Amino acid sequence: MADDADIEARFWKDLKASPFVMLGVEGARDGHTQPMTAQVEGDHGPIWFFATKDNGLTQALAQSSRAIATYTGKGHDMFASIHGTLSVDHDRATVDRLWNDHVAAWYKGGKDDPNLALLRLDTERARLWLGGSSFGAAIERLFGKDPKQSYQDNVAEVTL
Repeated sequence: MADDADIEARFWKDLKASPFVMLGVEGARDGHTQPMTAQVEGDHGPIWFFATKDNGLTQALAQSSRAIATYTGKGHDMFASIHGTLSVDHDRATVDRLWNDHVAAWYKGGKDDPNLALLRLDTERARLWLGGSSFGAAIERLFGKDPKQSYQDNVAEVTL
């Protein structure tokens, strides 16, 4: 049985390995989310995203800074709903530190591209789920166990 700290540590590890989330701004764009590539520094964030100034997410920050990100791990064995504050960060040192060849491919002007925007997600809380297989649930039922109990042991409410 995993505890909340174990599940949270697994989330951060998985996010670094498969850094793709659906990110949206609460109260803006009808809750529309879009795929974004996350970069995580340290063990617990913040989570960074390169975007453009004319990107819908960046523009939505004029309406709200409350953000929600959803995550599905590469093997569909980790799921997350993350809440926090999203902002534009103008720190050139952070851009330099996070810049890589994958990011550079999106910006013709490089780090000096006038349309470049760096978004910072300061996480506050999340609900995390470790996925289980339906095969595992079938085995538990076969032996008279309630698979919902195992599922409950794999959910964490954490403050990030």
